[in-house]
Amino acid sequence: MTAPTQDPSPAERLSTPVDGVEVVGALSPSRAGDFLACPLLYRFRTIDRLPEEPSPDAARGTLVHKVLEDLFDLPAADRTPEQAVDMLAPRWDALVEAEPRLAEMFGDEGPDVVAWMDSCRTVLRRYFDLEDPRRLEPAERELYVETLLDSRLLLRGFVDRVDVAPDGRIRVVDYKSSRSPKEGYEAKALFQMRFYALVLWRLRGVVPSVLQLVYLGNGEILRYEPDEDDLRATERKVEAIHRAITLARETGDWRPSPSRLCDWCSFHAYCPTKGGTIPPLPDAEPA
Repeated sequence: MTAPTQDPSPAERLSTPVDGVEVVGALSPSRAGDFLACPLLYRFRTIDRLPEEPSPDAARGTLVHKVLEDLFDLPAADRTPEQAVDMLAPRWDALVEAEPRLAEMFGDEGPDVVAWMDSCRTVLRRYFDLEDPRRLEPAERELYVETLLDSRLLLRGFVDRVDVAPDGRIRVVDYKSSRSPKEGYEAKALFQMRFYALVLWRLRGVVPSVLQLVYLGNGEILRYEPDEDDLRATERKVEAIHRAITLARETGDWRPSPSRLCDWCSFHAYCPTKGGTIPPLPDAEPA
């Protein structure tokens, strides 16, 4: 059986050639997180590229992110909760037009679309309890970034928002439609932000002053102030992750790591811990 394939990721389409340098590999925070959570999940998404059915939770996050991105196109005085809520329906229509499968989530066996849209309004309104967008002028939104480490590992990804103060200080902001992590799990949540901070430091020569995770699921903000030692440790960590991925490719050992996260996994039909069958590797793995 040949595994179905997915379209290339936006990062792959946007990634620029690194002139004169042979890149040993590329890593994004989401794919690094996949491998840390479960090497087999990484394989299914990155090598097999198995399709995943859209989920209401993921679609909610995508829609709210899009509204918050576009909100800052408006004059500052118009960035109100009412205006943001009014933007939901047209942005959803545009998402469905681009990806018709999103509409298939709703129906006899799926959630009610009216109730789901109400939940989007609730999440979006919660943002205004945490920040006043009328007082913000982001320097960048949905910023694609990439940098090449001395090890020739290419790091890349998308940053939700970058704020730059008049004195040059940088704040990196990421929106989450989920709830904030329980006490003791903050480090895992901040790995993505440290990854982005590392890339921006390598690109701009400035360590971001604040990393800010905005959790719209329960209306909390998690902030962290990194330093150079943090980011050097992050660099060592992502290089170690890449070495582990390389070893898995060489040995074919993509062992599953069962956890509570399995409840949200789309690949039960292919996972041996769920009684599924792992498909054969594609003839040619992506670089």
